[in-house]
Amino acid sequence: MLWQSILIYKQLTFINMIIRIYKNTFFFPFHKKYVLLHLEKNVFPMKKRFVKCFVIAATCLSLSACDLLQGLGDQVAGLANLANCEYSLKNVTGLTIGGVNVKKITNGNITAADVVNLTNALLSKKVPMAMNVNIDVKNPTDKNAAMTAMDWILDIDGSQFAQGNSTKNYTITKMKTTTVPLGVNTDLYSMFSKDGLGSLKNFVSSFKSDGTSSKVGLRIKPSLNVGGMQVPMPNYIKVEKKTGNNG
Repeated sequence: MLWQSILIYKQLTFINMIIRIYKNTFFFPFHKKYVLLHLEKNVFPMKKRFVKCFVIAATCLSLSACDLLQGLGDQVAGLANLANCEYSLKNVTGLTIGGVNVKKITNGNITAADVVNLTNALLSKKVPMAMNVNIDVKNPTDKNAAMTAMDWILDIDGSQFAQGNSTKNYTITKMKTTTVPLGVNTDLYSMFSKDGLGSLKNFVSSFKSDGTSSKVGLRIKPSLNVGGMQVPMPNYIKVEKKTGNNG
């Protein structure tokens, strides 16, 4: 629409130039009169229609700009509310290590079948670890917050071991707590390739029934899409389980 308006404007500028030339020309009076009559009949109405179209186009562009600014304002407010939220670990589900369902291990008692699975994993040089981390996000404000992505870092024994990203959209409802699931997948072989089966067994045995372990930590950095760009929070947030929050 804007390009069409520019083209029409250029055409009208050329037509206006022709009109000025004919108005200041004393030759060929018959042709001059005919051309002016033709312009008054066909061109001038077009100029009026152009003015109307230009006003309508300008109004539409103005309204679109207002809508765009309003949308950006809402996104920025959502990002600000995201920074005001509180993050805590609810529980961990579906935890498996080297094919072993850690949930079934109680009091560190690893069965013979579990040992076989862990041994085979080490021999294959692949010790996959998969879990679903459920994060409680509490929004204490009176406005909804939004999340369109989340970077995560998995720490083992206090050191960064793996990292990843989730690109799911979530709305954190105002004055409520929303549970955000985060899938974490990595390979532990590099950590236990030297120390072997004994070290891996101790690691598996360190997990509690809720899927948490003192050896494992998680840090997250939520972000929000603002104006087509992912804007993350400035720092990673350590996700810990609140005292008395049993999953």
